[in-house]
Amino acid sequence: MTLSLADAPAFLRLMKHYVLDYTNRNDQSQTPAIMEAGYLLRMGDHFVRGRDTEYHAATAKQMEQFPNLCLTVHEIATSGERLVMRFSEHGRSRLHGDRGCAWGGIGLYAWNGSRLVSNHVEQDYLARKRQLRTGVPDLVDHPALSPWNTVAEAPDAGAEAVVKAWLDTGALADTPGVLLDDQWTGIPASPLVAQSHVEINDFFSCGKAVAFHLTQHGGLIPDADVAGEAGMPVRLHMAGLVHVGDGRVKRGRIIRNRLELARSLGRA
Repeated sequence: MTLSLADAPAFLRLMKHYVLDYTNRNDQSQTPAIMEAGYLLRMGDHFVRGRDTEYHAATAKQMEQFPNLCLTVHEIATSGERLVMRFSEHGRSRLHGDRGCAWGGIGLYAWNGSRLVSNHVEQDYLARKRQLRTGVPDLVDHPALSPWNTVAEAPDAGAEAVVKAWLDTGALADTPGVLLDDQWTGIPASPLVAQSHVEINDFFSCGKAVAFHLTQHGGLIPDADVAGEAGMPVRLHMAGLVHVGDGRVKRGRIIRNRLELARSLGRA
């Protein structure tokens, strides 16, 4: 099925159902109307396959830990065929004395014209871990003004070329206007990887907004949260949504799977 800008309103209605009726009501009975049975979620190295099996079990565990879990949408871009959503999840963990936390995420969604078929996503679980440890929650980032009225834009090959060239430079942590992980709260961001190359897992544009899910390869640059031998070969997964203007990446957000990297090095 060929999808286009004309399909964007239906895609946005589906995502509104996903956010308001499924996630924010913590109601898994809604998923058959939202996702195909073979729904696939990828986060880091983990592939969660099957709406009613692996995905149901994973989300039930999350909702059990965070009763009345909430999702706030910060930004949406869509071409009608694809959709990227930047969001935060937030709540209180019953496993940590009801301590509160809010953590960012970026998801790259694909659908077939009626239901979701996949999502390449990353969430900032290292920031969540910090908040649950300290008992000091981050503020929830500001919500999108009217996400369900987002105007669809066709893919832009020029914007895609700019972003691919930028990704190849490895300058993700050194681009003014591009914030990583919880950096928007005022916490400095470490590069973590001296990049040798990137492996693109998913990539698309909606006008000048470009979304990507990738694996960054290179040598470790350790910091206080991710400890290991400097220069040792590592992989770091991330999802991003950036905006192109004047022939360059001008602003955006990236969520890196720092927790998975830390665990792979034996430091969680």
